[in-house]
Amino acid sequence: MPESSRRRIHVEDPSALRAMAHPLRLRIVGSLRTDGPQSVGALSERLDAAPGSISYHLGTLERHGFVEQAPELARDGRERWWRASAEVTTFDAAELQRDPERRAAGRALRRTIVQRYAAEQLAYLETEETLAPEWVAAAAIGDDVAWLTPEELGELGAELAELASRWQARGDRGRAGAAPVHLVYTAFHRP
Repeated sequence: MPESSRRRIHVEDPSALRAMAHPLRLRIVGSLRTDGPQSVGALSERLDAAPGSISYHLGTLERHGFVEQAPELARDGRERWWRASAEVTTFDAAELQRDPERRAAGRALRRTIVQRYAAEQLAYLETEETLAPEWVAAAAIGDDVAWLTPEELGELGAELAELASRWQARGDRGRAGAAPVHLVYTAFHRP
């Protein structure tokens, strides 16, 4: 799916930023985006969290527009199904810096995102020996340092986003041999 046709939610509201900054809420939205609509029970099992906790966090996410109910999937009146309301969440980090409340909420969300990325990479390393050798050989991790201007850093970021978008669009979950691959990239002024 081309990047432009992917449903997006753009977040600026500090309350919504803080809502998404909760680690379990981030995982819920991620699971609904990756694995598709699910019931509270299925999310509870997949994320190893109590159904009551999942329901509570889904309510918070719904209030901020990150998820929506999918009643057409329920088998009966007691079962509640949910879907992500968008495939992508965006925010403008530079814009968030202009207001102290938005800056703090945005930093909390980005901190949670970075922690989630690190946890997923560590989980990968712990389970690497269970993968077929071709998956291990194909995986990539690395870093580099480039001396850039702010404009060049912006250009690099746009190129990375375009590259990720191109590979996301190329993917097809129904294709034989295809599996979800998490592409994490970052480029920032070195502290």
